[in-house]
Amino acid sequence: MCGIVGIVSQTPVNQAIYDALTVLQHRGQDAAGIVTIDDENRFRLRKANGLVSDVFQQVHMLRLAGNTGIGHVRYPTAGSSSVSEAQPFYVNSPYGLTLVHNGNLTNSVELKEKLFNLARRHVNTNSDSELLLNILAYHLDQPQKYALTPQDIFNAVKQTHEDIRGAYACIAMIIDHGMVAFRDPHGIRPLVLGKREENGKTEYMVASESVALDVVGFEFMRDVAPGEAIFITFDGELYAEQCADNPVLTPCIFEYVYFARPDSCIDGVSVYAARVHMGQRLGEKIAREWQDMDIDVVIPVPETSNDIALRIANVLNKPYRQGFVKNRYVGRTFIMPGQAQRVSSVRRKLNTIASEFKGKNVLLVDDSIVRGTTSEQIVEMARAAGAKKVYFASAAPEIRYPNVYGIDMPTRSELIAYERNTDEIAKLIGVDKLVFQDLADLTGSVQQENPSIKAFDCSVFTGCYVTGDITEDYLDNIAEQRNDAAKKKREKDSSNLEIHNER
Repeated sequence: MCGIVGIVSQTPVNQAIYDALTVLQHRGQDAAGIVTIDDENRFRLRKANGLVSDVFQQVHMLRLAGNTGIGHVRYPTAGSSSVSEAQPFYVNSPYGLTLVHNGNLTNSVELKEKLFNLARRHVNTNSDSELLLNILAYHLDQPQKYALTPQDIFNAVKQTHEDIRGAYACIAMIIDHGMVAFRDPHGIRPLVLGKREENGKTEYMVASESVALDVVGFEFMRDVAPGEAIFITFDGELYAEQCADNPVLTPCIFEYVYFARPDSCIDGVSVYAARVHMGQRLGEKIAREWQDMDIDVVIPVPETSNDIALRIANVLNKPYRQGFVKNRYVGRTFIMPGQAQRVSSVRRKLNTIASEFKGKNVLLVDDSIVRGTTSEQIVEMARAAGAKKVYFASAAPEIRYPNVYGIDMPTRSELIAYERNTDEIAKLIGVDKLVFQDLADLTGSVQQENPSIKAFDCSVFTGCYVTGDITEDYLDNIAEQRNDAAKKKREKDSSNLEIHNER
């Protein structure tokens, strides 16, 4: 999961992109980057590891001159956390091209070989985003002419769609031409388009979530359709074309469960409303199946599950209380590379209000259970605060399979629900009773807001991958790349390389 933004304006965009990235920070906390095009047609780039507020100081903002730019917050799913793999990436040929990408390509090995054999293009990192940039660059270069037409650009996107597989929402800038944004044929990762009027001219913005439009004063126009490409000239002319064969909207269900902000609207769905519906349906399931449970209070694990838990409390006619206080300055724990770091971060991230637990039978509500590390720690904290019994409700079904489309969920063996039933999971995380949302209720909660969405990527629950190209060999390969031991080695290698470079 990454956050991306692009703006074509009549005035400097550095501050607007910075502000947009700050509200997309939840999508990636590993690195951040902005690139603009100045009056002399030069890219102005700043990227580094860290949060947006740490990466960009006043001196960097002053250097990011230009009325058009793109930005990125990174959450690594492939490659390493090295600053060399922070985005945006750029290449000098053709024209000068820079790109940001949210998602994950599933045929990276094949693409790397094709790039070298067909185009003699060298990729310097393990990032699939650099691969994607070079594939697009290769196809943009094929007309072999100085001035590209909108149709030339759409043809290049069509050919890129044919080459790459997986999940991708992308924004690129082409020197002397404009900005192009496109989305994979399944629409797995989100991308929205907005506009505003300034001095009689229309300015455009593309971003991962609608909340980024809101914060900088752009009006939401629509979602970029699956397979669609949007081309915006630097003069503010907008062109759009469907560039994929047989596109079918199949968004990632986890956007609504966990990743997206509640004040965003994605593919016609209010994330907040979808989560309220999740709480309604899960509350009804608990009421049906736990009639003998003596629940005194409903407490959310902040913050994604707050709205879900409130609705559950209403359905059960039980008090809703905030029993945990969250430190907002600790990153999302399941993203972190090592088990010890995750455990430590849970303790730093949450603290209990003991009076809400002492002597009570508590129903804890969370959006999901991935490794179980966080859940186990939270249950221990509830018991230490004096809870008599601890029940647990997950707003998502059991996560039994890894995600291959841009969410760094662990290998199957590291998922607590893999090859385990509900009672076994409950015992491992230390709860008296555990309930999971049914998948039909989860998808139905989102479809209540937009019935036109007929299917979702639910691969983490079902093991069915919508791109149809995921094999056991591929899953075994990503298991080797994603397990904690491999991550620890990559982090060490990246650290040593950057120390060497500094010397």
